Amino acid sequence: MQTRRFLLAGGAALFSGGFALNAAARPRHAAAKHAKDSAATPAEGAQAGGVADSPAMTLVGPLDTVARWACILDYGSGATLLEKNADERMTPSSLTKMMTAYVTFGMLRAGRLKLDQALPVSERAWRMQGSKMFVPLGESVAVQDLIQGMVIQSGNDACIVLAEGIAGSEDQFVALMNDTAGKLGLSNSHFMNATGWPDANHYMSARDVAYLALRLIHDFPEYYHFFSEKEFFFNKIRQENRNSLVVKGLADGLKTGHTEAGGYGLCASSQRDGRRVIVALNGLPSSAARGNEGERLMGWALANFETAQIISKGDVVDQAPVWMGVAQTVPLLAGQDLKLLLPHGWRNSTHIALDYNAPLLAPVRQGQEVGQLTVSLPGGRQAAIPVVAGQAVPALGLVGRAARRLHL
Repeated sequence: MQTRRFLLAGGAALFSGGFALNAAARPRHAAAKHAKDSAATPAEGAQAGGVADSPAMTLVGPLDTVARWACILDYGSGATLLEKNADERMTPSSLTKMMTAYVTFGMLRAGRLKLDQALPVSERAWRMQGSKMFVPLGESVAVQDLIQGMVIQSGNDACIVLAEGIAGSEDQFVALMNDTAGKLGLSNSHFMNATGWPDANHYMSARDVAYLALRLIHDFPEYYHFFSEKEFFFNKIRQENRNSLVVKGLADGLKTGHTEAGGYGLCASSQRDGRRVIVALNGLPSSAARGNEGERLMGWALANFETAQIISKGDVVDQAPVWMGVAQTVPLLAGQDLKLLLPHGWRNSTHIALDYNAPLLAPVRQGQEVGQLTVSLPGGRQAAIPVVAGQAVPALGLVGRAARRLHL
């Protein structure tokens, strides 16, 4: 007999069972396929002043933003809080350097590169145009200085030195970037260089940018501090972080970007009261608009949601009847933590229900999964956690079974 018991009215907007490197956080392949043919030229029609009129979509309704592309993720759950053209291919500009950093950090973690290791500066790196950290021709620069030059000053020359030092050539390094993108599930990303230099076949989506930031923070916490440094000195030149949110102390990373094709872009992360969010924006009309919009949307994401521990692993959620067991009931326990990311005011908008087949047939093993708790969310969304038996219940012997049938 199927039993369904409603346990709680009032709940949440999003579910997280711990840190979610899951489908909620990963770039959506179905959406990516839908967007595939929409951007053969990634930023067509998206010059620095070009802004789409449609608002961003959020869990609490539409929200206007001057960004052409936007995606905001909750770090703890991986849930998307805001999206606008989030799976559309775009010119990522220097946001590309986040992938260059990810590959570099992977080499450091693997022991194939060291922070104090000096890499030679080629003429190609020295001549590289765009933003520069001014590496000296014919000399060698420490990996740590190159990382700072890349993520703080956005030095294209630093990227080339790293790429050539790690892989032998920028082309071979780009192959590592694309291989890494595939492993991370960045289905709307393809790299042609290590810097973000404009190329029709070089693109990312806003969701890919945000998810890459999430993975940088999660996978390489020992190197994330580079993104939060407000300035550094190289060759007696003071170089300030181009991310205005970092300079103001409103974010602890990650990166900015700008080209004529992509407009002004920003990826930033910050935390408040134990919650971290990641904001990825691109296609803004000016540096000032980038900073203002990044600050506004970061504040919105941090202020309008809260994380609540609804049920903890091991909490008793019911007493289930047992058929032909030495005990007539068994406690049912939550099999894992149930955390809900709530837009403020949504606490009474959801229901939590318990489903299991009752009565349970003895023998019952301790820890045996017997059902699930289902969270019904606004808009038809659902999430579930397993329910397990809290103790073992052996089956009755022949005498016991006979007595039970006679109700003795």
